[in-house]
Amino acid sequence: MQCDLQRAVTGDVASSSTGVEAGVSAVSAWTPELQFAIETAAAAGRVLMDRYERLERVRYKSATDVVTEADHLSEELIIRAIRERFPGDAILAEESGGQDGSGASTARRDGSADPGGRTWVIDPLDGTVNYANGLPVFCVAIGFVVDGRPMAGAVFDPTRGETFAAAWDGPPTLNGRPIHASTKDQLSDYVISLGLGGRAAISRARAIRKAIRVSRSMGSASLALAYVANGRFDAFIQETGLSAWDIAAPGLIAERAGAALTAFDGSTWYDQTRPTRTANVVAAPPAHQPRLRALATGRA
Repeated sequence: MQCDLQRAVTGDVASSSTGVEAGVSAVSAWTPELQFAIETAAAAGRVLMDRYERLERVRYKSATDVVTEADHLSEELIIRAIRERFPGDAILAEESGGQDGSGASTARRDGSADPGGRTWVIDPLDGTVNYANGLPVFCVAIGFVVDGRPMAGAVFDPTRGETFAAAWDGPPTLNGRPIHASTKDQLSDYVISLGLGGRAAISRARAIRKAIRVSRSMGSASLALAYVANGRFDAFIQETGLSAWDIAAPGLIAERAGAALTAFDGSTWYDQTRPTRTANVVAAPPAHQPRLRALATGRA
């Protein structure tokens, strides 16, 4: 484990074959933070893959232990790297909650966090159920937020060696190459990531599916939202279960790629003060985002 942590701090992942060797493709005020997010997400992804490859050789109970270990090791690696490189920054993490620059807990009972200052918002393993069941659809997401506004972020898919990344003042990239959200003209051609919860949502989900080509559910919200940035998904709609660490990095990347993002009520898509698992997002190209939001909320 110490070796894994040291690799994250020294940044030797920049020359690995994980798709991050292109680095940051344009100068940004947040280039150091963005490059750090890219390299550290890749290092954490290597830890996940090491444990993932063991899952086929163990029984269910042991597999659960491996997943838990992987999640915690990935988060520990990321936090250690942040403490080494940006010791005064706060951290908001899925497993350990909030920490200020000294490492003291800042977690509120509802899981929300103070939006002030510099904060790293991290999900060390998004897609845990997929990971545990051997489905190669999971990722590491690292977002950098200043005064409640995402400024840089990276989403790394270790099974495909793909890094989605962006800074607030720079172009979004996939493995260093510029990307753009969907340019499809017709909503009826859309393939979207859809997550609406409960029986009350059945009629709304049906209305959305009638308006589009097809919907899918990946089991990794961060990766699905990142896919909006390069048009693999034309849109992303998720009503329940989202937290700040699920959306900080991929939401910024999708937005910089040309997608319009809001909460279901039309307010800002990122709000660090919201309690855990209460965020919701509609992300789509501007021409169709209002229509999809209306369908998602039953107001169409």
